[in-house]
Amino acid sequence: MKQTAVEWLGKELESYGDSQFCKIEWEQLDSLIQQAKEMEKQQIRQAYLDGMENDYEFTSEEYYNETFKSK
Repeated sequence: MKQTAVEWLGKELESYGDSQFCKIEWEQLDSLIQQAKEMEKQQIRQAYLDGMENDYEFTSEEYYNETFKSK
């Protein structure tokens, strides 16, 4: 399954250790946020292309669940 930008960001932030004692510089956090935004932009573009190319006949919720939710 694909990973959403938010899921990716969460895992990246978790890699910095215990959330109660998280020590991360703002520049690092800002960089992660920017990367997540770019990933989200690409995911939106891909969803549009998938819909156009495959003429999907299901709802956006169904598309999301099919593409991003683990089974």
